[in-house]
Amino acid sequence: MRPQRPISEQAKESLRELLAMTKNKADFQRVQCVWLRILLGLSSVMVAKAVGWSPGRVKQVWSRYFADGESALIGKGRGGRHRQNLSIEEEDRLLARFLETAKMGNILVVSDVKAAYEMAVGRGVPKSTVYRMLARHGWRKISPRPRHPKNDHEQQESFKKNTSGNHS
Repeated sequence: MRPQRPISEQAKESLRELLAMTKNKADFQRVQCVWLRILLGLSSVMVAKAVGWSPGRVKQVWSRYFADGESALIGKGRGGRHRQNLSIEEEDRLLARFLETAKMGNILVVSDVKAAYEMAVGRGVPKSTVYRMLARHGWRKISPRPRHPKNDHEQQESFKKNTSGNHS
């Protein structure tokens, strides 16, 4: 096993403060990976058991720390819209055209939204992309129901029979 890279006392103190300042679990675990190595001199396998990660992931965190410093430990999380066609603001502007007709009670035709989306993007997209965009902006599918849920056909017929000749 290679000897571990020495860490200054200032870096140790900085990591201890950073450990106390973390706000989410992922950041805490990344700082803890480096902290356990520095404080106790644990190997990647032992740190991985303590943190609940794989040894490879622990080594990756160490490598990033030694390359980029503390900024590699605290930061943006996983996820995000890496393959987005339009930003959220651009989607808002696109949907603003259809908002007025929706406010008037008209039915939103997804194929029209899809055509406008494709024009904005400059290429074809699947319908599911448009449906996900609509869901992201709080739009939902509301269709008019064919009949009232409390509709009683027999009661309607008896009403027609009883009132058909009694008009004054």
